[in-house]
Amino acid sequence: MTDVARVAVVDDDRAIRWVLERALAQPDLEVECIERADVALSRLLDDPPDVLVTDIRMPGIDGLDLMSRVRDVHPDLPVIVMTAHSDLDSAVASYQGGAFEYLPKPFDVDEALALVRRAVAHARERKRPVSVPEGLDAEIIGEAPAMQEVFRAIGRLSHSHITVLINGESGTGKERVARALHQHSPRTGKPFIALNMAAIPRDLIESELFGHEKGAFTGATAQRQGRFEQADGGTLFLDEIGDMPAETQTRLLRVLADGEFYRVGGHTPVKVDVRIIAATHQNLEILVEDGRFREDLFHRLNVIRVHLPKLAERREDIPRLARHFLAEAAKELSTDIKVLTKDAETHLTRLPWPGNVRQLENTCRWLTVMASGREVLVEDLPPELREPEAAESGNGDWRAAFRDWADRALAAGHTHLLEEAVPDFEKILIETALKHTGGRKGEAAELLGWGRNTLTRKLKTLLPALAED
Repeated sequence: MTDVARVAVVDDDRAIRWVLERALAQPDLEVECIERADVALSRLLDDPPDVLVTDIRMPGIDGLDLMSRVRDVHPDLPVIVMTAHSDLDSAVASYQGGAFEYLPKPFDVDEALALVRRAVAHARERKRPVSVPEGLDAEIIGEAPAMQEVFRAIGRLSHSHITVLINGESGTGKERVARALHQHSPRTGKPFIALNMAAIPRDLIESELFGHEKGAFTGATAQRQGRFEQADGGTLFLDEIGDMPAETQTRLLRVLADGEFYRVGGHTPVKVDVRIIAATHQNLEILVEDGRFREDLFHRLNVIRVHLPKLAERREDIPRLARHFLAEAAKELSTDIKVLTKDAETHLTRLPWPGNVRQLENTCRWLTVMASGREVLVEDLPPELREPEAAESGNGDWRAAFRDWADRALAAGHTHLLEEAVPDFEKILIETALKHTGGRKGEAAELLGWGRNTLTRKLKTLLPALAED
């Protein structure tokens, strides 16, 4: 293979072809731009490039069909799929066809160049891309970059039985992501069982998880299956895993290691085949350091980590989420769908949303019941969301906004604020520095005042998707 890599760009948008032709005009890259997929097909079949970059929606053959036909003949060819319709279905359909990567439009040209270079390296190492199935849950909505990372993770994991740990604040939608991971895994059609560790009394947790035999304790009048047996062949979702008592952690570790357990009061081992998806709003590394969570169990659970962003980190998704929740609430309550005015929509995007997506969903349900007209005005919002100071997040002095957040969090009963704030603070700085350097980590580390190794270590912990780049 020569040092110069050939890149084919297929897109019916002249502006996109023009931008990419110039962005990829590098000494080690040779670029060919083609307007139509049907014209490109015969060329690519006869003389495949090192990397194919294609749009999805084009006249005649679309990009997914083009990718499919080319990869039938050249299965090692990495394909980068572009689309202006950056929804979850497009992301999954792209991976389903074997795409190397998915690039939502509009994109940063430096990001596109870095992505093509990774694809070239991938081709030269002859690694096969992971294919994924189509059609993830439409309720997982998100066009924000942070949600696109979640979509990519779901897509890449869709053929896997691997254990997943989901991190995110309360109300960010961890169970919805867990259901999507199950729904689009080889275990779809088998049970999905969810259990919230924080909602179960400590003395009942082991019985809930592992079941009990008749007479095992007062009130155990019959044998009862636990959640592990109920989930056999499927997925067990353990929410708020950080609240699991130490003795239950020990039993869970044995189940993960051996695939079998004893019911409470039982003497016969029960064997199960269960995939574990765990979730927490807490920093498990801190809990491990403090001796509140077993380190060996943490490593068993922390095989693949998916981070869900706060709603305040994906403000561009708020209007679409609100429309979705208003439609859901109208269906649930058998009434007309409320419609946000532009001013109300803008106001909602400026709110801090400490309760995340769940708070927005509850607000939309409240509006469906309480707003008098079909159109929702700013004045129709709940009183606590109408106050001018409620929409000032992000404007003015960040220190004042940060102090206000701390006051509200403590007033709401939150604890361990440093565990929550410090990783988010570092993550925001890292993302911003990488944006300013076009993804160049050495320069980003210099901007932050860190060494390259420090940045690499922080990326592995806070932004694992970027650490792989």
